[in-house]
Amino acid sequence: MKSIFGTDGVRGIANLELTPELALRIAKAGGYFLGRGTDKPRFVVGRDTRCSGDMLKGAVIAGLCSIGADVIDVGILPTPGIAYLTKRLKANGGVVISASHNPIEDNGIKFFDGDGFKLSDKMEESIEKLILEEFDFPKPTGKDVGNVEILENACDIYAKYLISQVDMRLDGIRVILDCAYGASYKLAPYVYRALGADVICINDEPKGDRINVNCGSTHPEFIKEKAKMYPNSIGISFDGDSDRVILVDENGKILDGDDILAILGIDLLGKKLLKNNVVVGTILSNLGLEETLSTYGIRLIRADVGDRYVLEKMLENGAILGGEPSGHIICFPGVTTGDGIFTSLMIVKILKEEGKPLSSFSGLFKRYPQISDKVTVKNRYDIMKNEKMQLIIDEVYKNMSGKGRCIIRPSGTEPCLRLTLEGDDEAFLKKLLEEIKERVKEIDNAYF
Repeated sequence: MKSIFGTDGVRGIANLELTPELALRIAKAGGYFLGRGTDKPRFVVGRDTRCSGDMLKGAVIAGLCSIGADVIDVGILPTPGIAYLTKRLKANGGVVISASHNPIEDNGIKFFDGDGFKLSDKMEESIEKLILEEFDFPKPTGKDVGNVEILENACDIYAKYLISQVDMRLDGIRVILDCAYGASYKLAPYVYRALGADVICINDEPKGDRINVNCGSTHPEFIKEKAKMYPNSIGISFDGDSDRVILVDENGKILDGDDILAILGIDLLGKKLLKNNVVVGTILSNLGLEETLSTYGIRLIRADVGDRYVLEKMLENGAILGGEPSGHIICFPGVTTGDGIFTSLMIVKILKEEGKPLSSFSGLFKRYPQISDKVTVKNRYDIMKNEKMQLIIDEVYKNMSGKGRCIIRPSGTEPCLRLTLEGDDEAFLKKLLEEIKERVKEIDNAYF
């Protein structure tokens, strides 16, 4: 069981849990593991706009250089941009300093391999072992110490790539971009304007003290209100590192990752591009998505929560499309990880091709009521092993009479359990959710 890495790298409160000292050790271990067998490994390093970004980036760069690795510093750039540049520049790996959609006080470190893919559990466990066993890393001196190159045009390189993937003009389309004060603040507006779209930007300044605060993909109600001010526009909300996207149609209806998977999956099927007629979702994907895709002959395969687990299922099943309700969408061969800007461009391209508004795709599937909440616990992994937790789950399914789903799982990014219920009766689900929360708290207080 990993103790440092979660479902999306290492995360914690910056300078308290995720300290520069820990970041240094993580960088040494990750750099050594990914760079082994290379005389002079190279790593792409970038970050989002968080206040703690420079502090942790300095520690990461120091760790990499101290083992003899060279660093290409791309500055503030969306996570998928760093994945793209890692592969394009033939680096041994990429390092992102970001906590994605998490609060401003948090930060994180996640790695990409040389092909721009997130690391597997096995790879992260190998890196953790180096950290926890205090491995004696190489200590080069003189000319063998790593050097740092600042890539000034990193944003331009990735922007040109995104533009090339659309391969058509977007004139006549108006988009409202909520950049969440994060890493997309410059890139997303530039790309859409370069393609001819009418662009309205909000929260498009690199303010690390406001990243994700009541805005972005975790707060789509913000752009929903803004959309009312600009008729016939498409709302597009990114999160802090722009690996997620949530949409709002011209009527103010919010479309999440499940809606996006339905639109892209059916479109790719119609173009005979949906390999193996498979789409990968997660255990949180709405039952309505699965039912609707099946009517088109598309099979939905469910992965554990986390876009890298989606990726693993995609590779296992030869799928080219996968994603999460949160708006992480992966679409081969365009991207190797969740990419909010790329995904939004693919949706807007479909609208342009078909000459339809986004609202025409809003009701593609019947959405079953699904409610979620979280319960803070002392040890989110140990409590799941408690036999009383299994009793709760068994009782819930019995109460639901086989007409819904219950998901209780440890968060990969916070000290809590995440609870999700899905079924026909929303009022019943809400009542049941409160009962589950109380029982979880009782178990937590009694045993941990």
